[in-house]
Amino acid sequence: MDGFRKGRPADHDQGKECGHVTGDGKSGAAGVDPEQLWLRPTAHRRGRRPSFSREAITAAAVALADAEGLEAVTMRRVAAEVGAGVMSLYSYAPDKDTLLELMVDHVSGELPVADAPSGDWRADLRTIAHLQRAHMLRHPWLPAALSTHRVPGPNTLAFLEHALAVLRPTGLDGAAKLEVFAQLTAFVAGHVAHEIAQGAASRSPDRAAAEARYLATVAADGQHPELAEALAAPGRPLSPEATFTRFLDRLLDGLAAG
Repeated sequence: MDGFRKGRPADHDQGKECGHVTGDGKSGAAGVDPEQLWLRPTAHRRGRRPSFSREAITAAAVALADAEGLEAVTMRRVAAEVGAGVMSLYSYAPDKDTLLELMVDHVSGELPVADAPSGDWRADLRTIAHLQRAHMLRHPWLPAALSTHRVPGPNTLAFLEHALAVLRPTGLDGAAKLEVFAQLTAFVAGHVAHEIAQGAASRSPDRAAAEARYLATVAADGQHPELAEALAAPGRPLSPEATFTRFLDRLLDGLAAG
């Protein structure tokens, strides 16, 4: 877990900002040790008990990411939020990969897992996907974080357990059930990332109008007949919710056919 540059203590806050979580969540570290992270969390040092906790550090990092994106999450910023010195945070989150894992599992605790599966796996998977979409829209940094997330913590495992129970009626083996859940989560993350990007683009009317004119011109040039036919087809509901549901149903159709 050597995600920070070695050297003098002051080096931790200089240059590349060792505590910085990049937009894609990567740090170049060898990886997070799941046993150390979830089964043997670092004990408090001797002496006066600190006025903050791993939970407080994680919550502060999540709040920063929600408000300003992952680029804003640095150890210096998080330390300021909890009223601690930067160096004192490293025993709780020794590198940026660890902090990201803590953040992902922290927000995973918002996902409900109390309801027993209905027995209709397709309906239950649809519910799971809509829950995930709402969850990622609340935390727009999650799609990028999940692309590198490797170490499921207790909250993540609870939701995974629920999803696997939902898939029991399919008769799939354990490996296939894990693949289905991974495929569903990847679909939701990719769709939400696109949805967020499209939402940002739609706030620029000039850009949207330019894109529409461009596609109309291309469709009329005689070189793209398939595109012209597709664009001429009757429109479908374009609300974000309707679009997501339509795409999701296609995915579930494929899973059912497989």
